[in-house]
Amino acid sequence: MRLVVVILFGLVWGSFLNVVIYRLPLGLNLATPPSTCPRCGTRIRPYDNIPLLSYLLLGGKCRHCRAPISPVYPLVEALTAGAFVLAFFHHGREWSWPLLATCLFAGALIALGFIDYFHQILPDEITIPGLVLALGYSFVRRDLTFLQALLGAAVGAGFLLVVYLVYKGVRKKEGLGFGDVTMMLFVGAFVGWQKTLLTLILASFAGALVGVVLIAVRKKDLQHALPFGTFLAPAAYVAALWGEAIISAYLGLFKR
Repeated sequence: MRLVVVILFGLVWGSFLNVVIYRLPLGLNLATPPSTCPRCGTRIRPYDNIPLLSYLLLGGKCRHCRAPISPVYPLVEALTAGAFVLAFFHHGREWSWPLLATCLFAGALIALGFIDYFHQILPDEITIPGLVLALGYSFVRRDLTFLQALLGAAVGAGFLLVVYLVYKGVRKKEGLGFGDVTMMLFVGAFVGWQKTLLTLILASFAGALVGVVLIAVRKKDLQHALPFGTFLAPAAYVAALWGEAIISAYLGLFKR
């Protein structure tokens, strides 16, 4: 039953994240007006707004005008539920503050990743409150102190800030958005400095891999911009859950 509750909570929270992803970059109110079809303007009824299920029952189309509904909506809902389930097992399948904190962290990462993908921005409305909550959470954590959280924030943001300033100074244009810097303040404060470095390594590797694929398949050049926050988000989640195991396994290679 606990697993079922986690899945349901993840689906509902994913539905809310869809609202955040769509409305926040446009400066719209998250609470009002109620959700409507972007094509015909018909208000979406509660029975047509059940996470994941309604999309499947409606065949991915609006009930009234039959316009296609973006598959991003069920993807976000399923992804959020999946992230919550993994966190649930990671934390021993027990209700706990660390589980809640990890779920909130995962939700923020999903919103940031999709917003950066679609709009190339990382809203301060998510990253700054996330930083404050992460620092506050460090006072009741057993695995990370407040000073370690501060160090993680400084390492993550500091590294990207140096990259930002150097690239801008040399190329006279931005290579990274400043939102990536504030995002790493938030991430670093939650995961600590070691997992922050792991996050940057994983995100950079994934970004480089995708870049190579785009160059080969779509004939993009080296100047093609990729939303780095979209890579930082899953990398930070992996680091938060499995960072210790990954780092230990890597360091173990040098002890043989």
